[in-house]
Order: sequence, then C-alpha cells, then structure tokens
Amino acid sequence: MMRTRPLKVALLGCGVVGSEVARIMTTQAADLAARIGAPVELAGVAVRRPDRVREGIAPELVTTDATALVKRGDLDVVVEVIGGIEPARTLITTAFEHGASVVSANKALLAQDGAALHAVAEEHGKDLYYEAAVAGAIPLIRPLRESLAGDKVNRVLGIVNGTTNFILDAMDTTGAGYQEALDEATALGYAEADPTADVEGFDAAAKAAILAGIAFHTRVRLDDVHREGMTEVTAADFASARGMGCTIKLLAICERAADGGSVTARVHPAMIPLTHPLASVRGAYNAVFVESDASGQLMFYGPGAGGAPTASAVLGDLVAVCRNRLGETTGPGESAYAALPVSPMGEVVTRYHISLDVADKPGVLAQVATVFAEHGVSIDTVRQQGKDGEASLVVVTHRASDAALGGTVDALRKLDTVRGVASIMRVEGE
Repeated sequence: MMRTRPLKVALLGCGVVGSEVARIMTTQAADLAARIGAPVELAGVAVRRPDRVREGIAPELVTTDATALVKRGDLDVVVEVIGGIEPARTLITTAFEHGASVVSANKALLAQDGAALHAVAEEHGKDLYYEAAVAGAIPLIRPLRESLAGDKVNRVLGIVNGTTNFILDAMDTTGAGYQEALDEATALGYAEADPTADVEGFDAAAKAAILAGIAFHTRVRLDDVHREGMTEVTAADFASARGMGCTIKLLAICERAADGGSVTARVHPAMIPLTHPLASVRGAYNAVFVESDASGQLMFYGPGAGGAPTASAVLGDLVAVCRNRLGETTGPGESAYAALPVSPMGEVVTRYHISLDVADKPGVLAQVATVFAEHGVSIDTVRQQGKDGEASLVVVTHRASDAALGGTVDALRKLDTVRGVASIMRVEGE
C-alpha cells in the first residue's frame, strides 16, 4: 500500500542539472511515487538569482537562503547540485544534522572530503548517494559498491570526461590541431569558456579519486591522484599512435598493485590499441572498463554529462534514498576497511612511447640504446627517419617504472646527439 504523506525534497541549485531534476520530479511524479511507495514533493529550491524564470517551479518554492532551507527539519532528502567546495560542504553537513539524507553530484567535494561527509552521514544515520558525480548517466558507483561488493576489483580504466574525449576524437578523425578541436568543442557547447578543469585533467582526477576509493575499499583523496593534462598532445602524436595501431585518450586509471599491497590512481593522455573497447568511444561519450577477479572484464558506456543524463543519475539516487527512508534504513556507506597505501607515480609500471629529435649520423641509435640499458629500461621497438643531418627516433619500451623512465629521459637530454625530446606518452590497455 502506498503511503499518502509525501516525502519532502529540497533542491540546492537549479541550473542545467537542477532544472532537469525538478522537471522530471514534476512530469514523472506518478511513476516516481509508484516506484518509491510514496509521493515525492519538491519542498524548496535554493538559487543565487531568484528573479530568473524557472518553468514548472512555483515561485514560492524559490529562495536564496539555502542554509534556512536545509535547517527546516522536515526534509527527507536534500539534492545538492551547486558544485564546488563551499557552501556545498557546510550545507550538506547541516542537512545531515537536521534530519535529511543527501544526494549529490559534487565530484570535487566528494574527492576532497568524501570521508568526512560519510562520517557525518553515519553519525546521524543518513544516506549519502552520489551516482551523478562520476560519468553522468552511466550507472557506475552503484555497481562498484553494490553489484561487485563480493568481487575483487583490480583495475578501473576509463574515459570520464566528455570534453576531452570530444577534442581528442576530433584531432584523431579530422587531423585538427588541439586549439582547432577545442574551438569546435566550445562552439558546440561541449567545452566551457574556461576549459581548464577539463583539459588539464582536474575533473577526471576528482572522478578517479572517487572510483579508486570505492573499487579498492580505501580512502583516496584528490591529492593522491597523479594528474597530467592533454594540452600538449599534437597531430604528430596521433600520427605516431596510428603507426602503432593505437589512438590517444585522456584516461583515468585506478589500479591495485600485483601483490595487492597498494593502489595507484592517475589521469593522463595515453595511447591505447585500436582493438581495445575504449578506443571506439567517440565524441563526448564516456566509458569505464572494470577488471575484477570473478567478473572478468566489464565495460560501462554512455553519455557522461549534460542536464538530462546527469539528472537521470540524480533521480536514480533519489528513488533509492527515498525507499530507504520509508524502510527506516540506510544504504551502503563508506567502505574503507582495506586502508591500502596509495603508491606514488614513480612506482607505476607501464609501457612508454618516446619521440626524440636526434642528429642523423652513425652511432646515435647505439648511444640511445645504451642509455636505456643503463637505466634498466628494455626497448621493444625502434623507428628512425631522417634527412639533411636531422632525424626523428621513436622508441617504444617494454614495461618500466615511471621513475626509471624519468631517469632515462634526463640522461638522454645530456647526449650531444639528442636535440630534444619531442614527446613522451604512456601506452595502456594491453
């Protein structure tokens, strides 16, 4: 039997995502009530600019006093989609203290202070759900912390930022340079006016921290994630990738060490084989590849951003949290029992693609090979092209640590025959 008294929901933020959440709550009210077991009522909407017309939202629900809204004491759920660290952190904590569970899409806050927020939620017996914080509409958080709870996840490898994937895909398919592809992404609305958070990997790093923490039952903060942007990727890099049967993607990579004693989390551009499922992810789409002991390889794919897709994830969490409220229970909270150390980037082992500008004369290849050998880095393949006294030397290594490769490159730069290091890129997905 359906309960007639509605569950009250407050919405913090009514931008692209928030307005879609409100719209779906209104237009699909009957279906949501049937799925939850009680009607859901939008009890208030906190905004910065109250004079803006918001279709479908009664003006009396709109307020600029978010603090007063979350302190009401009669709310069942607070949905936070304002983003940023403050005031979101204080508002979420206050919501817990005044009896509400929270659904959030705030990746930056969760990557930085997720453990503290989970602790407050647990202290007050409330839920903290955040499916929308990673990969938009793609169901990923819940499968990792519920469906795969009985499995051992070893690796999470993914494209988790649609802007960067659109830019790199355009560079690959059209031969455009970075700036030209960025301009196209901006014109089409895929890139912000200031794209720094996307192209420098900050957005993906926050998502990597969240994914690693859930996958490995370990607290991983944003500061633990090694981050490199993609602004230095060139058309020449894509030409080299094609020569290896690869393409280039900005990847978030979370791995458990082979001995199981530590984990790593990193974001950087990488070459991946065209045969890998992630290589075929085009445009602004996201995809995450999960490798575990029992399940083997799983891939989650779909739109990773946008108002409607992200609102879909928010509403999924809202339904789950409302069901918990009716059942007077809570869903899974933070699982950090493993408490594994996060290894520094220098210990990460992978393959590398190094492009060198060298003098075109006898003995150069021997000198370069000697430097690699002296630093314990094994060479897989070498390709050299040159004319008029200058040459390009491309070296692909076997697996080596980041620290060993760094020492190798430093030594190469000291050779008289090496004019410069054109590019260094990791090779993943094999």
